[in-house]
Amino acid sequence: MVYEGQVDVPPQTAFAARRSLPAEESLNFYAKHLFSQSALTDFLASNNISAVQIRDEYERRRQAAQQQEAQHIPPAAPIENQDEDEEEEERVETVGQKKRRKRKEEAAVAKIKQSKAYQKRKAQNGDEPDGDDDEIAWDMYAKSKPLPGQLENCELCETRFTVTAYSKTGPEDGLLCAKCSKAQEAERKKDLKPKKQAASRDKRRKTQSNLLDGIVRNGSKTLQELCVEKVADNINDVEEFGDLPQALLDRLSQILSKRRVITSRTLDLFLRSDLDSISIYDCGKLEVSDYIKIISIIPKVERLNLRNAGQFKDEVLDYMLERDVPIQHLQLEAANLVTDSKWRDYFARAGHRLETLKLSWLDYSMDDESMSHLVNSCPNLKRLKLKKCFRLGDASLEALSQMKHLEHLSLRFITPTTMEAMRDLICSVGKNLRTLSLEKFDNADDEVLAEIHSTCTILSKLRFSENDYCTDRAYSALFTEWSNPPLSYVDLSSNRDLDYTRPDGPDDPIGLASSGFKALMAHSGPRLERLDISSCRHITQEAFAEIFDGVKQYPLLREINISFLTKIDTVIVAGMFRSCPAMAKVTAFGCFNVTDIMVPPGVALIGVPYALESIVQEGDFTNSLQMSDLKAML
Repeated sequence: MVYEGQVDVPPQTAFAARRSLPAEESLNFYAKHLFSQSALTDFLASNNISAVQIRDEYERRRQAAQQQEAQHIPPAAPIENQDEDEEEEERVETVGQKKRRKRKEEAAVAKIKQSKAYQKRKAQNGDEPDGDDDEIAWDMYAKSKPLPGQLENCELCETRFTVTAYSKTGPEDGLLCAKCSKAQEAERKKDLKPKKQAASRDKRRKTQSNLLDGIVRNGSKTLQELCVEKVADNINDVEEFGDLPQALLDRLSQILSKRRVITSRTLDLFLRSDLDSISIYDCGKLEVSDYIKIISIIPKVERLNLRNAGQFKDEVLDYMLERDVPIQHLQLEAANLVTDSKWRDYFARAGHRLETLKLSWLDYSMDDESMSHLVNSCPNLKRLKLKKCFRLGDASLEALSQMKHLEHLSLRFITPTTMEAMRDLICSVGKNLRTLSLEKFDNADDEVLAEIHSTCTILSKLRFSENDYCTDRAYSALFTEWSNPPLSYVDLSSNRDLDYTRPDGPDDPIGLASSGFKALMAHSGPRLERLDISSCRHITQEAFAEIFDGVKQYPLLREINISFLTKIDTVIVAGMFRSCPAMAKVTAFGCFNVTDIMVPPGVALIGVPYALESIVQEGDFTNSLQMSDLKAML
């Protein structure tokens, strides 16, 4: 093949012909021939083509052709870049280029002989003849990596590509093209083991999660706890739970619901025909067929607790009525697809069995008329909980006033109600109530608290929260000379004046303030187990210091919520620890004056970022040391 500017005459013939020409023509011929060599050299250099590559490609093709001819194999099908390879094969190396190439090769080989890699390779050959030294050097030179910008064949797919500074090496130290490099990197990452998260970070996150749940662990977990967590971690590989007791099934349901992994498949693990109770705390991924499956497999279920049951529909209640399921305790959350007519039908046909009914987050069904059917059809109902049922109002309170056999009542309506309806309800049913919970009844006033004082005499739990209408005088009167025995559970949270332009409140305090708090602790302090007074911002620091002075004792108080009471400081919290020996959980979000508090062993202090960790000692040694002694030892 002849390139542009190249004379198609062998060098020896060209120079012999020059001697027979006149002097001027000879000079022109000589200059033209030299120019043609310079043009070829520039062309090869500009395309990154070297004599070594041309020679290696030629030798490879020649050997392949000889092997095919010896084996009578037809030539291979054309591949990509075949035209380019044919052009490179036909390119001719001039005498000057050949000499320059040989000089470069000899210099490179001499440099290789001086390298440590060559000496190591030579030592490995042992007593080989000296003639093999040059072969070793030439072999190392042939396997040396091309420079960026040069052309090379991929070690794996034989595709010709341009070498770059980012070209990767293959299994046999050859270079790889971009496609093979990506495939090799993908395989390498696949073989690598996933990095484990730092143990300390995981431990801190788990500790904080347990704190929010009120769990403080001293020492190792029990074998039962380890087994339950291991089952939860590998729930997709579990085929059945076997004969686990109801308590463990309930614990597994809580863990899996928290992880949002309760599906139709995992639901089957909880279903056994011998059970009479089932609780699923997250039914968000269940369908109508799954609820029907629960009833069909557990036909004698008496306690049914389904939370976030968005797909619980009329068909499920129809199936329950058809199978005559003896449900006595029913709790449903967010079952908005059940119609009012179906609720009334269910109360009429199965209401006589109900002893407990808990319904929450119903923004479509359950209206005042349905509540009237409930009152008339459920004579044995003892526990009723209606939370955030949007369509219930004063008419429902009037209907509930007829249920004088109620023992546990918990209400939170969205629709505003009147003070008179609430007062009449307490007057009618309060005599037999053991627990009373009234949340966010904004219009309830001091007369409602006075009615509770005069009517309710056997309460053990009282919740009256999110009210900005009752005064501190009414709370003080409620707990003063109350014939009711001491309460074990009290929730008076968010009872305060909402006018934040007056941080200390009006002269006549609104909500639970100092006098009401003192009357509460004087009445129920010895038997109190749980106390929630969060956001009752009108209780003074002096009142807290008087109640939790370290001398007065509240032996049963285990949990207290003092969040957003900014007047509480480190001294008061330390006094709580001394006055409450059974304390296990203190929630103190927004208490910015609590800093550097030393938390006793086994106590969960939530919401205080600068609390010092518990110091755990063996035996009774901790009980015999005072806080000052511990600091001195440190």
